[in-house]
Amino acid sequence: MPQRLSIFPLPGAVLFPGLQLPLHIFEPRYRSLVGDALVRDRKIALIQPQKPIDGAPLFTVGCVGQIGEIEAMEDGRYNLILEGKSRFKLIRELDVATAFRQVEADLIEDDEDETLSYAQRGGFEVEARKFADRQGYSVDWDSVERLDDQSLINGVSQIAPFDPASKQALLEADNLSARCELLVQLMQFFGRGDGNEEIMTLQ
Repeated sequence: MPQRLSIFPLPGAVLFPGLQLPLHIFEPRYRSLVGDALVRDRKIALIQPQKPIDGAPLFTVGCVGQIGEIEAMEDGRYNLILEGKSRFKLIRELDVATAFRQVEADLIEDDEDETLSYAQRGGFEVEARKFADRQGYSVDWDSVERLDDQSLINGVSQIAPFDPASKQALLEADNLSARCELLVQLMQFFGRGDGNEEIMTLQ
C-alpha cells in the first residue's frame, strides 16, 4: 500500500537500507520535521531534489530512515543518526499545511540476501583499488575484504565523491548487481582526475 512520508530533501546525499547517515538539523522546518517524527514513528524520508533550490522537484527514488541516536540541543537544533530502512518510489507530492514537505510513495522491496558473483566482487575490488590509488585515498583494504557484498557496494555508493546525479543513479539501480556495475563505471570515469584532491580515509 502507498505510504505517506515526511521528507527531508537533501542535495548530494543518499541513504541506503542498512546504512547510517549523520545529520545536523538546524532549519526551523526540519526541526519541526524531526519533532513530528519523534512523536510518531521516528521515521524520515531522505530524497534528493533535482536542483539545489527551495521547493525544487524531487527525484523519484529516496530512502526511508529511522532516527537512531539523537542529541537535542538547547537552541532547538538536533544531531542525529538516520538508519536506512527501505528505498521508496515517489508517486506524488501532497498538498499539506506543515512546514515540511510530504509525499505519497511506494516502498521498494529489495532482496536483502542478494550477493555478487566471485567475478563481480573481484572486479569491483580491483577497480576500487585503482580508483583509490589515482585519487590518493587511504583505504583499510583488510576491513574492506571482510565486508559482505551489500555493505560494501551500498556503503561505497553512499560515500563516494560523485556528483548528485550519479549518486541518484546508484540509488535507483534495480539490484545489487546493477549497482555494482554502475559503480565500477563511475569509478573509471571519475578516476581520471589528477589525484590532487585532499586525501580521504574510507573505512
